[in-house]
Amino acid sequence: MTDFATTPTTTPTPAAAFFDLDKTIIAKSSALAFGRPLYQAGFLNRRALLKAGIAQVSYMAFGADHGQMERAREEMLEMTKGWDRVAVEELVREIVDQVVSPLVYAEALALIDEHRRVGRKVVIISSSPEEIVKPLARYLGVDHVIATRAKVDDQGRYTGEMEFYAYAEAKAEAVRGLAAAEGISLPDSFAYSDSVTDLPMLEAVGHPVVVNPDKELSEIAEERDWQTMEFERPVTIRTRLATLPRPVPLISGAALAGAVGGAIVLWAIRARQRTT
Repeated sequence: MTDFATTPTTTPTPAAAFFDLDKTIIAKSSALAFGRPLYQAGFLNRRALLKAGIAQVSYMAFGADHGQMERAREEMLEMTKGWDRVAVEELVREIVDQVVSPLVYAEALALIDEHRRVGRKVVIISSSPEEIVKPLARYLGVDHVIATRAKVDDQGRYTGEMEFYAYAEAKAEAVRGLAAAEGISLPDSFAYSDSVTDLPMLEAVGHPVVVNPDKELSEIAEERDWQTMEFERPVTIRTRLATLPRPVPLISGAALAGAVGGAIVLWAIRARQRTT
């Protein structure tokens, strides 16, 4: 068993902690959470807001399977085609504070802080578009991000094609690539996720931890004796870690979305243009 609280502050080989974003660090879909503020700001019409709300409820209750993720990815690409990437980034930056602040899991913040304390690199890895994930990561104080990237043309407009989709096996490949580039020991590293689609990433590290897992991932974790954690205390990030409880010790790996939300920001851009 690895006693997380007494892990040495320095190790011979650097290690990392890879965190999925939606339902792992934050309590909702990272992008769908922007629905109401966008509506209040006049970017979304009622129909788009309703669609976002339904999608959010469905995602929280049932998650997103492979088919839903693929449909969302295709819709996102179609909707992005021709839109300016900078406009999307600016839109997210403008409202990230009011959207994310009350949605962050206290348990995730405590773990992120603890991994930093013992010298591990913290990485957010998400299938949501990097235009959303990067501002969220900066807001959370996380410097390293792996996220989905859409292709852009010479004018910075989306082409309707995907450059990199941070999903399923591609996440694991990105983890291994980062480890090779930066000398990270994956057997000494941790990964956290709620979804069975992240199974390849969890299998790539020595200490996989399942968080608020879907049914299939929960069954796999039980079969493999992986640690399961339940994050259930969304807090305002302004409280930070001074008021948060210390994390429970972690069991070693030997013992232990997404693209779904990306379309909501693009609905906002489209609704905005229709009104101009």
